[in-house]
Amino acid sequence: MTVDVVTLGETMALLAPPQVGLLRHARSLDLGVAGAESNLAVGVARLGGRSAWIGRVGDDEFGRLVRMTLAGEGVQTVAVVDTEAPTGLMVKERRTAQTTRVQYYRTGSAGSRLCPDDLDEDLIRAAKVLHVTGITLALSSSARSAVHAAIAVARDAGVLVSFDVNHRTALWSDAQASTEVRKILELVDVVLATEEEARLVVDAADAVGLAKGMAGCGAAHVLIKQGADGAVAMVDGKLYTVAAVPVTAVDSVGAGDAFGAAYLKVWCHGGSVEERLRVAAAAGAFAVTVPGDWEGLPSVTDLDLLGGTAGAVIR
Repeated sequence: MTVDVVTLGETMALLAPPQVGLLRHARSLDLGVAGAESNLAVGVARLGGRSAWIGRVGDDEFGRLVRMTLAGEGVQTVAVVDTEAPTGLMVKERRTAQTTRVQYYRTGSAGSRLCPDDLDEDLIRAAKVLHVTGITLALSSSARSAVHAAIAVARDAGVLVSFDVNHRTALWSDAQASTEVRKILELVDVVLATEEEARLVVDAADAVGLAKGMAGCGAAHVLIKQGADGAVAMVDGKLYTVAAVPVTAVDSVGAGDAFGAAYLKVWCHGGSVEERLRVAAAAGAFAVTVPGDWEGLPSVTDLDLLGGTAGAVIR
């Protein structure tokens, strides 16, 4: 089946307490799934696009939960079941109402064993966009090889390649990330990064300078995500800005994935740059309004709800 966006990476089981405070004081933990790439795939599907996720999971209940959840969200799932490694685990702690701490238990996980042989090359060739992230680059040498192999297939087929830097300091150093990200920037069409992530490869005083600097590395679309300050974009040599949609943030994890999902989905369906950024800002706002990495991602009909009357009831 032809899809709008295909992505690859590690999706983990997620444990999170329902209340704010130290994790050790929690008497229960909510169980879910999370992963930057699958978050984006869910975001595309929620907005009416067609998406697919390629990855590895363990032959365990967490792995079955990952596959069940993504399939339930309408994401085409190509999951290798690894009988020799467990599904990775992510634990979130809401230390304060405004601060979330995340710990990963993914060393030797099934997802870290992703390799080029796991790729569905026909699926990649048939997609409009291949989306990859710096997380997968950092997981292992085999996962890094899978990213480069996927990009090679996509480029040969004329498929747009999107890359989110998604720097994780727990996985590798700034120096390692800088070296590998520089290599990827020469191969992709779309780049998403925070200001801090952009500074891994370019030096500039502000988001505008960072966008221009990263555009100089070759990508036609550069999106600098600024959280509550919105975003700056350089698209085909033209500068754009978009303001964030004001909301009460509950959980900021996953907002960048929502932003990227909306931008790519609208691009796939012929939307203008202004529309891509408008929908991306709205999707990012929705993502932070509820706990969870992807649970708050909007549908097309949800997009009109932001800015509505406080306490409104729709019947």
